[in-house]
Amino acid sequence: MKKIAFFCIPAHGHTNPMLPVAAELVRRGNAVRFYSFREFERKIKAAGAEFISCDSYLPELTAREEARMKSVSTTEMTIQDIRATLSMDAFLDNEFRTFCPDVVYTDSVCFWGKLNAWKHHVPMVVSTSTFAFNRLSSQYMKHSPGELADMIFGLPKISRELRKLRPYGYHVDSALSLIQSDDQTDSVVYTSRRFQPYAESFSEHYAFVGPSVFSKLPPDKDRVRPLVYISMGTVLGGRTDFYSRCIKALKDENMDVILSCGNAADLDAFGTLPDNIRVYPYVDQLAVLSKANAFLTHCGMNSVSEGLYMAAPMILYPQTGEQQAVARRTAETGAGLRLTDDSVDCIRSAVLEVLNNNAYAAAARELSEDFRSCSGAAGAADFIENAPHSPYQAAALGDA
Repeated sequence: MKKIAFFCIPAHGHTNPMLPVAAELVRRGNAVRFYSFREFERKIKAAGAEFISCDSYLPELTAREEARMKSVSTTEMTIQDIRATLSMDAFLDNEFRTFCPDVVYTDSVCFWGKLNAWKHHVPMVVSTSTFAFNRLSSQYMKHSPGELADMIFGLPKISRELRKLRPYGYHVDSALSLIQSDDQTDSVVYTSRRFQPYAESFSEHYAFVGPSVFSKLPPDKDRVRPLVYISMGTVLGGRTDFYSRCIKALKDENMDVILSCGNAADLDAFGTLPDNIRVYPYVDQLAVLSKANAFLTHCGMNSVSEGLYMAAPMILYPQTGEQQAVARRTAETGAGLRLTDDSVDCIRSAVLEVLNNNAYAAAARELSEDFRSCSGAAGAADFIENAPHSPYQAAALGDA
């Protein structure tokens, strides 16, 4: 039995893939302590892990900082990650002394997990909730002018915050060294080698285990009328304007539509809904995707992975650089179609094209079979239990 400390940021797309891995490690008799936040407490306990709340250590945000976080500002998220690390320093020093983890399993952008693994000299495995990015695969990311400006003009602010870490025993040269993929760090990536861009360029320290999901449901697409599922995820879920255009685009079509808009959207703003469209704050996404004939998505890695696992062809509407990379790769495989714009006519045209052109569904089925053949949570658990790895060990486990 090993003692394993899990760390993640307060984000569904980063936390959800770690949960089946935690459940598998607990099933094997390991002690898993999951450092997370109250909104995930129920799910973490359901996985059998011990939940440790970190809510009180999150910095209080000004209105401006909160707005920048909601706009997915890389600079603001980096600064807040650094401040959270400082806030948790004494707490995590005590946790590492008393719990004495044998392995740390930390999300790739959870600075307090990574930094404390290094500080306390504990073997670390990184949980990579999107593609693994290196010099080659980073070419898939296409940042908007606003994102580029945010990153460039934010560098001096980030450097000032990083300097504050040094007196606490955290030695970091740059934010890039905290988030970049390298060929020596043991990393679990929740996709297949086939779907990962430039998979051959990554070392044996990368285990491509496929999507990490709880569901054993098979795809079931046999319906009288096609089902279209629409979701922009939890971070971007407040796009009432976009959802309204989706409703207008599809209300008169021979299809059923389920729209999941999160708690941020005002349901009353949609007015009286057409008979073929249902709107919910949240749904059981895997259950809906198992029956969906098309999925209009913001292209978060978790959403796309779940969609392809359930053989749902996609209409791709990425909003960030990472989502652009996921959308590009999905389109390359033939399993998805990019929206050229978000007008009513374009939405309608794209949905109908994906529904009526069987090539998209065929490509999605192929990727579903590929994903389901991967080692999944069991492969990730093998990799974590055997950390740290020599290249030979990593290669053997990565192909499990």
